[in-house]
Amino acid sequence: MAASQLRSDDARLQRYVVMGVSGCGKSSVGSAIAMRLGGIYVDGDDLHPPANVAKMSAGIPLTDADRWPWLDKVGHYLALADETALIGCSALKRIYRDRIREVVGAPVSFIHLAGTRETILRRLQARPDHFMPPALLDSQFAALEVPGADERAITVDIDQPLDAVVAAIIAALEEDQS
Repeated sequence: MAASQLRSDDARLQRYVVMGVSGCGKSSVGSAIAMRLGGIYVDGDDLHPPANVAKMSAGIPLTDADRWPWLDKVGHYLALADETALIGCSALKRIYRDRIREVVGAPVSFIHLAGTRETILRRLQARPDHFMPPALLDSQFAALEVPGADERAITVDIDQPLDAVVAAIIAALEEDQS
């Protein structure tokens, strides 16, 4: 997707979803980008209802029905933001991203953090206190639909240091502003 498709119609207010499978670095990258842009970052995991967290903790993948209320919360958060806002949300399927855009009712850009199964499994195994177990990684990759050419999205390879990932994203966003 061309960087020019990332810009919101309102240059003052940008809405971003930092997306990808569990363990791709949404929280680390989202927080770093928010700091660079002078915006705010919210971890979408914090918006999951307790029943979703319990399912995932038990190694049970969420269904679409489980995700709809959560995706609505993600969209409402972005819709109500009064400053540049980023939220971490897996947004694995096109219909999930469409739902977020529908709820927001304004342009939303997606920052897809892409990595190999091996890279992400290594990261998941290094965070034992997170509710999402490595056993669900395959279901996440099975559900993942990479953003299409007609979506406002960029994709960045995460198999590099955090600073390099953030720099690549910021460069794409700055290119958009020129």
